[in-house]
Amino acid sequence: MNIEETSLKGVYVITPQVFGDARGWFMESWSQRKMEEAGIFVDFVQDNHSFSAQKGTLRGLHYQLNPMSQAKLIRCTRGELLDVAVDIRKGSPQYGKWVSVRLSAENKKQIFIPRGFAHGFITLTDNVEVQYKADNYYAPECDGNIRWNDPQIGIDWELEPVILSDKDEKAPLLSERTNLNFVYEEAKE
Repeated sequence: MNIEETSLKGVYVITPQVFGDARGWFMESWSQRKMEEAGIFVDFVQDNHSFSAQKGTLRGLHYQLNPMSQAKLIRCTRGELLDVAVDIRKGSPQYGKWVSVRLSAENKKQIFIPRGFAHGFITLTDNVEVQYKADNYYAPECDGNIRWNDPQIGIDWELEPVILSDKDEKAPLLSERTNLNFVYEEAKE
């Protein structure tokens, strides 16, 4: 398992080692020990699975406020998508910055997104399945989102979305989000 930090501190791309033979393949998709060796300490409590039928389906940018904020480990188990993380921690030198990674059933890559980040993805093929683990339970009263095409953030989604939920289409800009309660804390060495 290769665990590599992205240009956004705290966001990692995980590439599992895949063992294949005439029967097919096997991979380890999660190892708490290996994550801890990389400095990632997380206890997942919820596993989610979504399906998007059409290419160009955009979901996000979503987050949960404290005390129910979530770290996530996301992987694509069917099709291909572009996954995006945005730093929304007040005081962070990366505030409003984003990173993206292509996840697919073929490349088997995963992305780890810590608490204090908004998350979204756009499907690059039809019939996309996404599975992700979260370290906190979903809480509707803490649910929030940011507009997918916020010019302050400037995400390159690679293609225009075809399908958005009403909630995502009407989401506020990052600058309009006054309730963000994520505080950036400098890592202690």
